[in-house]
Amino acid sequence: MTERITYRPWSNIGDQPVYLFCLRNSSGAYIEVSNYGATLVNIMVPDRAGQLGSVVLGFADLYSYLKDNCYIGSTIGRYANRISNARFELNEETYQLDANDGPNSNHSGAAGFNSKMFGFEIHYNELVLTLDDTDDSGGFPGSLNLRVTYNWTDDNQLTMRYQAVADADTYVNLTNHAYFNLSGKADILGHQLTISGRSIVESDRNYIPTGNIVEAGELLFKGNTIADKIGHKPEVGDGINSYYILDDELKVQNRFSVKLSEQTSGRLLTIDTSYPGLFVYTGDYLLSAQPGHQGDSYQPFGGLCLECQLYPDAMNRPEFPSALLPKHQVYDQYIKFKFGTDQ
Repeated sequence: MTERITYRPWSNIGDQPVYLFCLRNSSGAYIEVSNYGATLVNIMVPDRAGQLGSVVLGFADLYSYLKDNCYIGSTIGRYANRISNARFELNEETYQLDANDGPNSNHSGAAGFNSKMFGFEIHYNELVLTLDDTDDSGGFPGSLNLRVTYNWTDDNQLTMRYQAVADADTYVNLTNHAYFNLSGKADILGHQLTISGRSIVESDRNYIPTGNIVEAGELLFKGNTIADKIGHKPEVGDGINSYYILDDELKVQNRFSVKLSEQTSGRLLTIDTSYPGLFVYTGDYLLSAQPGHQGDSYQPFGGLCLECQLYPDAMNRPEFPSALLPKHQVYDQYIKFKFGTDQ
């Protein structure tokens, strides 16, 4: 029987080995993952002509990830997205976090999971990456035991599953920061997007939620291109950085949470998730000094993030659904990415 998962030494951080894992299916399509940051390094799937190509941004070596500050492909935690004033109250105590985005915390600051070393377990077609995050890591209460599972199927579906248990009440919001580009080149302005949702979380100019839920209006995606919403020559800061609330009726009607397509390659991506919404980021501030999979450094609008997750800043917004993970209870969420073509 052919091995579905192989791995090789990729580099070292101090005396800790870093590995690159390859999960390959029966058709030859594959994904690559590293235990550094539980990072999704690559996804290679066919276009309409059957040619394999990369559909996510990433790098060929660990050094480039160590230099990256755009979270490319990383697992994000303990709490994804922004937390206002880098603090929250829980059980009558105030917890101060790392303020790495002005006065606010973004993706949990320097203690974020994107730079953590994970352990691993290998099953037939699943890679399980494990992390024991200590109490007070990044300022968060409680030790957290985390399992991130990557499953890759013969029909080109990637499932990411996040399971976590803490020994104290804490807040948890986990996702992956993949940048998708179904063409494998240029920008994502011509990509067509459909989101099974009509509402977004209103935010201020620093992307901090105001607490209001508003109609998506001009930001509603029903097969529109990214350029339809932000123009064909957007400047840095002109893009979309918004949390979209998924609508259960629309999900049933559309048979997906999100759909992304690109006409030149003919590639399609549909997403299904247990999360209540997703953060859409058009890569306005994307920039890398290191070359990516296609040999060029990444530039603004070179990739599209579709980060399924809980509500941003939920611990400071009682009007939002709670992101509290009670002591000894299980956090269990999934994101499914199904790749195909228009033929």
